[in-house]
Amino acid sequence: MNKYIVEFIGTFFLVLTVGCTGIGAGAGVIAPLAIGAALMVMVFAGGHISGGHYNPAVTLGVLIRGKVKPSDVVPYWIAQFLAAAIAAFLVIKVLRVGASVTAIAPKMGPALLAEFLFTFALVYVVLNTATAEGTSGNSFYGLAIGMTVMTGAFAVGDISGGAFNPAVALGITVMGISSWNNIWMYLVADLVGGVVAAIIFNMVNAQVSPITSD
Repeated sequence: MNKYIVEFIGTFFLVLTVGCTGIGAGAGVIAPLAIGAALMVMVFAGGHISGGHYNPAVTLGVLIRGKVKPSDVVPYWIAQFLAAAIAAFLVIKVLRVGASVTAIAPKMGPALLAEFLFTFALVYVVLNTATAEGTSGNSFYGLAIGMTVMTGAFAVGDISGGAFNPAVALGITVMGISSWNNIWMYLVADLVGGVVAAIIFNMVNAQVSPITSD
């Protein structure tokens, strides 16, 4: 149960940050930086307990990697999606109540590709920094993961909304930042991106040999 609570807390604050910086925020707020930082600190805070996924696509990738029990996947997803929905409601009903929200109108092809590419990048980074034998026990994985999301948000946020996370997609949909008609795009692109990243990680790491000195 502790793992699921941690996943709830981390996803909650991630989506809360997305909402509070994306709706009614002042011009001085740099949303991608705040969102990347929120993810980073939550990964550092909960990574040792749950793995710090906070993202159903990451959980799916870690499952394929073999570093999460199959029996944990659905509870992780429930915690992540529930946290996203509650955070979204808190933003629109309390923290940013009355603020105007204009839904994004992404072009489907570019948006699908953008979400796929940066979800792939995110899951690839998670697997290599937080689950790989060669980086075991490192102290940088939270920073690497948060910076990946920040980079993606800066790079393609104006193309797709920069979710890279089905739970975040639910959150921005509940908040009205994205239309319900578009949620399938995030679910498909992000989950496929996570699967492909895990498959490639497994292929590449299966061929990595330990470096030995002569």
